[in-house]
Amino acid sequence: MTETNKKGKKLGLTTKTFIALIAGAIVGVIMHYCVPSGYIKDTILVNGVFYVVGNGFLRLMQMLVVPLVFCSLVCGSAAIGDTQTLGKVGVKTICFYFVTTALAVGVALAFANVINPGLGLNMEAVVAAENTAVSTDVSFVDTLLNIIPKNPIQGLAEGNMLQIILFALIIGIILAKLGEKTSTVLNFFTQFNDIMMEMTMMVMALAPYGVFCLIAKTFSGIGFDAFIPLLKYMLGVLGALAIQCFGVYMIMLVLFTRLSPVKFIKKFFPVMAFAFSTATSNATIPLSIDTLAEKMGVSRRISSFTIPLGATINMDGTAIMQGVAVVFAAQAFGIELGVAEYITVIATAALASIGTAGVPGVGLITLSMVFNSVGLPLEGITLIMGIDRILDMTRTAVNITGDAVCTTIVAHQNGELNREIFETE
Repeated sequence: MTETNKKGKKLGLTTKTFIALIAGAIVGVIMHYCVPSGYIKDTILVNGVFYVVGNGFLRLMQMLVVPLVFCSLVCGSAAIGDTQTLGKVGVKTICFYFVTTALAVGVALAFANVINPGLGLNMEAVVAAENTAVSTDVSFVDTLLNIIPKNPIQGLAEGNMLQIILFALIIGIILAKLGEKTSTVLNFFTQFNDIMMEMTMMVMALAPYGVFCLIAKTFSGIGFDAFIPLLKYMLGVLGALAIQCFGVYMIMLVLFTRLSPVKFIKKFFPVMAFAFSTATSNATIPLSIDTLAEKMGVSRRISSFTIPLGATINMDGTAIMQGVAVVFAAQAFGIELGVAEYITVIATAALASIGTAGVPGVGLITLSMVFNSVGLPLEGITLIMGIDRILDMTRTAVNITGDAVCTTIVAHQNGELNREIFETE
């Protein structure tokens, strides 16, 4: 009984990280307004302990990006390659997921540029100028050509994410095509992917310490000026998620199936609530399949394929968070992003959704990949890390709703949707 009570009272990683965010902000604000500049404050604390611990955590996150994304993409695209056996169903599903993800990033970028979440937050006082240097001289044509790696090993070493994504997708598709001939290689990538996921969890366990030091260092330099942009960032993500879930998805549902969006949301809401509480797409797979079959008349033959696939590659909510975060960081650091950079963000976030595992918190790891693709400083991630849990829960609910809408549309187009069941109250 005692052990159970102790376990019940034990704080989770999310709670610890949020507490670290609040504590770091308080400590930073106190140091900004109450502690005079001097050797102890500036050298030992701000540029010593806070800098070393905070940036050490950032480096650990950067360490994970290339191997984690590469292995996840190989495994994900290998699974996609199997969809050839389902012919048109597979093609429609994959096209739907990629299109909605690209739309999601577009919605996020547009909405964020309307509310301007990063304006008024001057991060140049916190981060050295060399970290914010961005080259905008590369043309759009060269950006497209640079997706194709001349040397994939060099691309991996340099962390060129678009090249890594393309190379990993090709390997995964070939592994799926060759089947049993390359089962040993596929098993290696699958097992190494498991290793990287475990390493990710180990690194994320250090998040409270890293977040505290990074936030304390940030607020010690800018004080209360960081609060309003942070709230605007949250509203930006939540607003874009609402547009995607209740706008884009429902319009597509009506256009392709003529079904009632109100009934769809009403019947699927329990699954959305479950996804919100767990913040993991993978955990909702059985509940989604059962709900679609029993309440909406979707054939299990379709949903048993599209729902697990969606949990792997359809991360519209994560893509939205990444889109808003890009605008937030660019404005906070005073970096101008052109059309080529925005197109790069859309492409990177859409393709990276394949490598985003359906577990809590991993979206922050791939966010660093999106930042790298357009040269944004990773310090921008630390501002949003502590409040990411509530956003993670919300975007997971959006992710699985997109999976369900896609499944319903594909089932309707293949004559495997029982409309009578859907219309039943």
